[in-house]
Amino acid sequence: ITSGQIPVDPKTGAVADDVAAQARQSLENVKAIVEAAGLLVADIVKTTVFVKDLNDFATVNAAYEAFFTEHSAPFPARSCVEVARLPKDVKIEIEAIAVRR
Repeated sequence: ITSGQIPVDPKTGAVADDVAAQARQSLENVKAIVEAAGLLVADIVKTTVFVKDLNDFATVNAAYEAFFTEHSAPFPARSCVEVARLPKDVKIEIEAIAVRR
């Protein structure tokens, strides 16, 4: 189980401006945690996506689909929730549950 991952690049501390890049970075941060636990992206079974604006859903969905497709992983179950504000005023936060099989 990961805590929510905001799109901060762990090497630079930078946050991209656009939601597609933020979604990708949040997913990369989730991947790093999952892999540090000895699991794979394919072991992720559930995500919760928090967005500041549901109008960004199609863009986030495209980034999500590309990420899991690139890793030859099935799409995990997902909830997507609009929130008023996120840490560091980012546009997205993603948490995940992965299962050791």
